[in-house]
Amino acid sequence: MKKTQPDTVRLDKWLWAARFFKTRSLAAKAVNGGKVHLNGARTKAARAVKAGDDLFITRGGVEFKVKVLGLSLYRRPAVEARLLYEEYEESIKAREEKRELRRMFNAGFSSPSKKPGKRDRRKIKEFVRKG
Repeated sequence: MKKTQPDTVRLDKWLWAARFFKTRSLAAKAVNGGKVHLNGARTKAARAVKAGDDLFITRGGVEFKVKVLGLSLYRRPAVEARLLYEEYEESIKAREEKRELRRMFNAGFSSPSKKPGKRDRRKIKEFVRKG
């Protein structure tokens, strides 16, 4: 008995197998919450995905636009999971630009060298209450 690749897979199961989400329930919540679009339309978690479909995935402020190349019912190592999809070039560029923008935005931030002491806390409270 030889296992063959399925023709279709549930969307939430594919997202889990392709390692976009850590659990299948997180994938289902994202799909039902409108964070995943299949072929440009909002969809449900049980929707069947087939090779050649386009997916737009938003996960924690990061956006991916991918083409489904393969299907899997099981979660495999990351190297094998990357073979299930191909990310579009404009998606990669947009993600890198956003990462660079975040890096530039946070470049001027410097954390305090130590926790405020008793005197510092009193000054902070006094300053906040004046405003």
